[in-house]
Amino acid sequence: MKRIRMCVMAVVWACTLAPAALRAQRSGSFSTMPSLPWPPVATFSILGYDPATGEVGGAVQSRVFSVGNGVLWAEAGVGAAATQAIVDVSYGPQAIALLRKGVKPVDVIKQVWEGDPDPRPVDWTKFGRQFAVIDAQGNVAAYTGPKATEWAGDKQGKYCTAQGNILASPDVVSSMVKAFEETPGHLSVRLLAALEAGQMAGGDKRGMQSAAMLIVKKDAGVWLHNDVVVRLQVDDNPEPIKELRRLVEKGAPQRRAR
Repeated sequence: MKRIRMCVMAVVWACTLAPAALRAQRSGSFSTMPSLPWPPVATFSILGYDPATGEVGGAVQSRVFSVGNGVLWAEAGVGAAATQAIVDVSYGPQAIALLRKGVKPVDVIKQVWEGDPDPRPVDWTKFGRQFAVIDAQGNVAAYTGPKATEWAGDKQGKYCTAQGNILASPDVVSSMVKAFEETPGHLSVRLLAALEAGQMAGGDKRGMQSAAMLIVKKDAGVWLHNDVVVRLQVDDNPEPIKELRRLVEKGAPQRRAR
């Protein structure tokens, strides 16, 4: 009887489940694709601008080690960018270079993505990229590719854009935008509140591991001729957002001294 059951199960797999699995693999609909050369930067991030101070920057959280290594890019008086999902890290410096020339965020997105030669279309396709840009006036734009792992998407608000992939639901990015818009205080506090709200809404479906924050403004950092107001990374922690909050609060007196 055991042999019969095993044979029946094998036939069911061969006739029904295997073809479905093959179709899912071809369409890229698997939540995790073992053939990928690197783990996707599955994450949620937010870019924001404070018109009262002129500061611009972003924050990010993910279930990958050291998410701050390549996601956030910013330059004082220019703007910021976030590169994630089936990531091409060069999108970050490309975006900053175009913003420096006065290119609008929506055109930055278009030019950078269209200029991507898609060197690994099979296992690291440009259609899986996720990319967001904000300029020094708070104008925003974002792109979420159709092959970014679900749930993936982005949402824009007043002086902010939130985006993520492998998320629990669209509520993650919606909650982030709402928290950013409604939270008072320094830009670091507002970005942090957005991450906390995104996590409360379900966050990255796989959990938490690392977080980072980057904020810039001309000559507004500690010491002479420093444009970096905040640069923080939590590379490996079971509660990275909580640790990021500790660091933000620890650095607050230093910021107030400026």
